[in-house]
Amino acid sequence: MSNPTAAMLVIGDEILSGRTRDANMHYLAQEFTKHGIDLCEVRIVSDETSAIVAAVKALSEAFDYVVTSGGIGPTHDDITAPCVADAFGVAITVRDDARAILQAHYDRQGTELNEARLRMARIPDGAALIDNPVSAAPGFSLGNVHVMAGVPSVFQAMVSSVLPGLTGGQPLLSQTLRIERGEGDIAGPLSDLATRFDDLSIGSYPYQRNGVYGANVVIRGTDGGRIDAAMAELSALFPEAVAP
Repeated sequence: MSNPTAAMLVIGDEILSGRTRDANMHYLAQEFTKHGIDLCEVRIVSDETSAIVAAVKALSEAFDYVVTSGGIGPTHDDITAPCVADAFGVAITVRDDARAILQAHYDRQGTELNEARLRMARIPDGAALIDNPVSAAPGFSLGNVHVMAGVPSVFQAMVSSVLPGLTGGQPLLSQTLRIERGEGDIAGPLSDLATRFDDLSIGSYPYQRNGVYGANVVIRGTDGGRIDAAMAELSALFPEAVAP
């Protein structure tokens, strides 16, 4: 059986403007790879209701799991929660359990749970809370969509909270060989190798270093024995190649 599939939806004008560099996709991809979940698509949308709703609908229908990042804070442009509720056709309200979590957190800090902070307790009907041990404000899961904060430390904590409950498959394994030849020289043999090992993913990633052209060839799959066999053939084709 194939592994479960997943998509990530990154939400925020600050990502699209280049003001903020997204780090969450890299982390999620690594964690899903170890858990045997295939991250197949990453989509970035602006802080616009129609764009978020459309993306949530499309991705939740196309993949087994969807993880969103960003837009669940206390400011006016944090609109992810109501957009997810809209995508699923459910109401959203300030929920008592989420309010209690925030109230306890701000009481410990000696800070007021004001109207802005209370926005982070808005949870769609039927959603389950995602624990946030870093800053208390919870994420939530609704259907196959898991809504998380954009701050990397909080996002990572929420992924750790959710991941044990997701059904995974076989972890994706990989091996790499560095070949100091141009891609035009290796393309033919690589194509033949990919045909013989069509159950594996064989990718070529070129570089230029000190005037030398080369490529890192990465072989990925879930069967370690097959990867070893493909790597042995690749090494025989290019005996000068080395592991990076």
